[in-house]
Amino acid sequence: MISSLRGRVLAAAGSSVVIDVGGVGFHVNTTPALALASREGAELTVHTSLVVRDDSLTLFGFATRDELDVFELLIGVTGVGPKSALGVLSALSPDQIAEAVHAEHDAAFRKVSGIGPKTAKLIVLSLAGKLAPPTASRPSAAPVATGGVADSVLAALTGLGWSEKLAADAVEQTLAEASEADATSVPALLRLALGRLGPAQSVGRAR
Repeated sequence: MISSLRGRVLAAAGSSVVIDVGGVGFHVNTTPALALASREGAELTVHTSLVVRDDSLTLFGFATRDELDVFELLIGVTGVGPKSALGVLSALSPDQIAEAVHAEHDAAFRKVSGIGPKTAKLIVLSLAGKLAPPTASRPSAAPVATGGVADSVLAALTGLGWSEKLAADAVEQTLAEASEADATSVPALLRLALGRLGPAQSVGRAR
Protein backbone atom coordinates (compact mmCIF):
# COMPACT_ATOMS: atom_id res chain seq x y z
CA MET A 1 0.00 0.00 0.00
CA ILE A 2 1.31 3.43 -0.97
CA SER A 3 0.01 5.79 1.72
CA SER A 4 1.91 8.92 0.72
CA LEU A 5 4.33 10.30 -1.83
CA ARG A 6 6.86 13.08 -1.59
CA GLY A 7 8.87 14.25 -4.54
CA ARG A 8 9.39 16.75 -7.34
CA VAL A 9 6.47 17.66 -9.57
CA LEU A 10 7.21 16.68 -13.17
CA ALA A 11 3.85 17.70 -14.60
CA ALA A 12 0.50 19.02 -13.39
CA ALA A 13 -2.64 19.52 -15.44
CA GLY A 14 -6.39 19.09 -15.16
CA SER A 15 -6.95 16.71 -12.28
CA SER A 16 -3.62 14.90 -12.06
CA VAL A 17 0.03 15.40 -11.21
CA VAL A 18 3.15 13.39 -11.97
CA ILE A 19 5.57 13.17 -9.03
CA ASP A 20 9.18 12.04 -9.35
CA VAL A 21 10.07 9.85 -6.37
CA GLY A 22 13.56 8.39 -6.56
CA GLY A 23 13.64 8.56 -10.34
CA VAL A 24 10.19 6.98 -10.77
CA GLY A 25 7.34 9.16 -12.02
CA PHE A 26 4.05 8.42 -10.26
CA HIS A 27 0.85 9.54 -11.99
CA VAL A 28 -1.54 10.70 -9.27
CA ASN A 29 -5.19 11.60 -9.80
CA THR A 30 -6.15 14.52 -7.59
CA THR A 31 -8.52 17.45 -7.26
CA PRO A 32 -8.29 20.26 -9.83
CA ALA A 33 -7.46 22.65 -6.99
CA LEU A 34 -4.33 20.73 -5.99
CA ALA A 35 -3.28 20.20 -9.61
CA LEU A 36 -3.68 23.93 -10.24
CA ALA A 37 -1.61 24.78 -7.16
CA SER A 38 1.22 22.39 -8.08
CA ARG A 39 4.26 23.83 -9.85
CA GLU A 40 6.69 21.90 -12.01
CA GLY A 41 9.99 21.54 -10.20
CA ALA A 42 8.49 22.13 -6.75
CA GLU A 43 8.46 19.39 -4.12
CA LEU A 44 5.02 18.10 -3.22
CA THR A 45 3.68 15.72 -0.59
CA VAL A 46 0.36 13.96 -1.14
CA HIS A 47 -1.60 11.49 0.96
CA THR A 48 -2.54 8.65 -1.33
CA SER A 49 -4.94 5.77 -1.85
CA LEU A 50 -4.00 2.96 -4.24
CA VAL A 51 -7.07 1.56 -5.99
CA VAL A 52 -6.45 -1.94 -7.33
CA ARG A 53 -8.47 -3.35 -10.21
CA ASP A 54 -7.98 -6.50 -12.28
CA ASP A 55 -6.39 -4.51 -15.09
CA SER A 56 -5.04 -1.41 -13.37
CA LEU A 57 -3.38 0.19 -10.35
CA THR A 58 -4.51 3.79 -9.87
CA LEU A 59 -3.22 6.33 -7.36
CA PHE A 60 -5.41 9.08 -5.94
CA GLY A 61 -3.70 11.81 -3.93
CA PHE A 62 -4.80 14.59 -1.60
CA ALA A 63 -3.28 17.58 0.17
CA THR A 64 -4.64 16.58 3.58
CA ARG A 65 -5.24 13.41 5.53
CA ASP A 66 -8.85 14.47 6.11
CA GLU A 67 -9.50 14.48 2.35
CA LEU A 68 -7.96 11.02 2.03
CA ASP A 69 -10.04 9.64 4.90
CA VAL A 70 -13.26 10.98 3.35
CA PHE A 71 -12.26 9.62 -0.06
CA GLU A 72 -11.84 6.12 1.37
CA LEU A 73 -15.20 6.35 3.10
CA LEU A 74 -16.86 7.49 -0.13
CA ILE A 75 -15.50 4.63 -2.26
CA GLY A 76 -16.99 2.25 0.28
CA VAL A 77 -20.48 3.50 -0.59
CA THR A 78 -22.39 1.37 -3.09
CA GLY A 79 -22.44 3.08 -6.47
CA VAL A 80 -19.57 5.46 -5.72
CA GLY A 81 -16.38 4.69 -7.63
CA PRO A 82 -13.01 6.38 -7.19
CA LYS A 83 -13.68 8.96 -9.92
CA SER A 84 -17.04 9.92 -8.41
CA ALA A 85 -15.48 10.15 -4.95
CA LEU A 86 -12.78 12.42 -6.37
CA GLY A 87 -15.52 14.49 -7.97
CA VAL A 88 -17.21 14.93 -4.59
CA LEU A 89 -13.94 16.10 -3.00
CA SER A 90 -13.31 18.42 -5.95
CA ALA A 91 -16.63 20.15 -5.27
CA LEU A 92 -16.88 19.92 -1.48
CA SER A 93 -14.39 20.16 1.37
CA PRO A 94 -14.36 17.47 4.13
CA ASP A 95 -16.17 19.94 6.42
CA GLN A 96 -18.86 20.61 3.83
CA ILE A 97 -19.32 16.86 3.31
CA ALA A 98 -19.62 16.31 7.06
CA GLU A 99 -22.12 19.17 7.31
CA ALA A 100 -24.24 17.74 4.48
CA VAL A 101 -24.21 14.26 6.04
CA HIS A 102 -25.09 15.51 9.52
CA ALA A 103 -27.89 17.67 8.10
CA GLU A 104 -29.06 14.79 5.84
CA HIS A 105 -28.74 17.24 2.96
CA ASP A 106 -28.30 14.88 0.00
CA ALA A 107 -28.88 17.74 -2.48
CA ALA A 108 -25.26 18.80 -1.89
CA PHE A 109 -24.08 15.54 -3.47
CA ARG A 110 -26.58 15.60 -6.33
CA LYS A 111 -24.81 18.69 -7.65
CA VAL A 112 -21.69 16.59 -8.31
CA SER A 113 -21.38 15.18 -11.83
CA GLY A 114 -22.03 11.44 -11.86
CA ILE A 115 -23.90 11.38 -8.55
CA GLY A 116 -27.63 10.68 -8.97
CA PRO A 117 -30.44 11.06 -6.40
CA LYS A 118 -30.26 7.44 -5.16
CA THR A 119 -26.49 7.52 -4.79
CA ALA A 120 -26.65 10.88 -3.02
CA LYS A 121 -29.06 9.45 -0.45
CA LEU A 122 -26.83 6.39 -0.04
CA ILE A 123 -23.85 8.63 0.68
CA VAL A 124 -25.75 10.37 3.46
CA LEU A 125 -26.98 7.09 4.95
CA SER A 126 -23.65 5.28 4.62
CA LEU A 127 -21.51 8.07 6.07
CA ALA A 128 -23.86 8.83 8.97
CA GLY A 129 -21.94 8.41 12.21
CA LYS A 130 -18.60 7.98 10.43
CA LEU A 131 -17.63 11.64 10.14
CA ALA A 132 -16.78 14.05 12.92
CA PRO A 133 -19.26 16.91 13.28
CA PRO A 134 -18.35 19.85 11.04
CA THR A 135 -16.11 22.47 12.59
CA ALA A 136 -18.26 24.99 14.43
CA SER A 137 -15.68 27.75 14.26
CA ARG A 138 -12.62 28.47 12.12
CA PRO A 139 -9.49 30.54 12.63
CA SER A 140 -9.90 34.17 11.64
CA ALA A 141 -7.40 33.61 8.85
CA ALA A 142 -9.89 31.33 7.07
CA PRO A 143 -13.20 33.21 7.32
CA VAL A 144 -16.38 31.24 7.89
CA ALA A 145 -18.12 33.20 5.14
CA THR A 146 -16.40 31.18 2.44
CA GLY A 147 -16.68 27.87 4.28
CA GLY A 148 -14.94 24.99 2.57
CA VAL A 149 -13.60 27.14 -0.28
CA ALA A 150 -11.09 28.88 1.99
CA ASP A 151 -10.25 25.55 3.65
CA SER A 152 -9.60 23.84 0.31
CA VAL A 153 -7.34 26.67 -0.88
CA LEU A 154 -5.49 26.72 2.44
CA ALA A 155 -4.98 22.93 2.25
CA ALA A 156 -3.65 23.19 -1.31
CA LEU A 157 -1.16 25.92 -0.38
CA THR A 158 0.13 24.14 2.73
CA GLY A 159 0.34 20.92 0.73
CA LEU A 160 2.76 22.75 -1.57
CA GLY A 161 5.01 23.58 1.37
CA TRP A 162 3.89 27.06 2.39
CA SER A 163 3.66 27.53 6.14
CA GLU A 164 0.10 27.58 7.48
CA LYS A 165 0.52 31.17 8.64
CA LEU A 166 1.73 32.48 5.27
CA ALA A 167 -0.93 30.51 3.41
CA ALA A 168 -3.69 31.65 5.77
CA ASP A 169 -2.58 35.29 5.50
CA ALA A 170 -2.62 35.05 1.71
CA VAL A 171 -6.09 33.50 1.70
CA GLU A 172 -7.44 36.12 4.11
CA GLN A 173 -6.00 39.04 2.12
CA THR A 174 -7.18 37.54 -1.17
CA LEU A 175 -10.70 37.05 0.18
CA ALA A 176 -10.82 40.66 1.30
CA GLU A 177 -10.22 41.83 -2.27
CA ALA A 178 -11.89 39.07 -4.30
CA SER A 179 -15.23 39.40 -6.02
CA GLU A 180 -18.12 37.30 -4.75
CA ALA A 181 -17.75 34.93 -7.70
CA ASP A 182 -14.02 34.41 -7.09
CA ALA A 183 -14.50 34.02 -3.33
CA THR A 184 -16.84 31.07 -3.85
CA SER A 185 -14.67 29.27 -6.44
CA VAL A 186 -11.73 27.14 -5.30
CA PRO A 187 -9.77 27.39 -8.59
CA ALA A 188 -10.32 31.16 -8.87
CA LEU A 189 -9.43 31.88 -5.24
CA LEU A 190 -6.40 29.58 -5.41
CA ARG A 191 -5.14 31.29 -8.57
CA LEU A 192 -5.45 34.70 -6.91
CA ALA A 193 -3.74 33.51 -3.72
CA LEU A 194 -0.85 32.05 -5.72
CA GLY A 195 -0.57 35.33 -7.59
CA ARG A 196 -0.23 37.12 -4.26
CA LEU A 197 2.37 34.68 -2.96
CA GLY A 198 4.24 34.62 -6.27
CA PRO A 199 5.13 31.45 -8.22
CA ALA A 200 8.86 31.85 -7.64
CA GLN A 201 8.35 31.99 -3.88
CA SER A 202 5.97 29.03 -4.02
CA VAL A 203 8.59 26.84 -5.66
CA GLY A 204 11.29 28.04 -3.36
CA ARG A 205 9.35 27.38 -0.19
CA ALA A 206 7.93 24.00 -1.14
CA ARG A 207 10.05 21.39 0.56
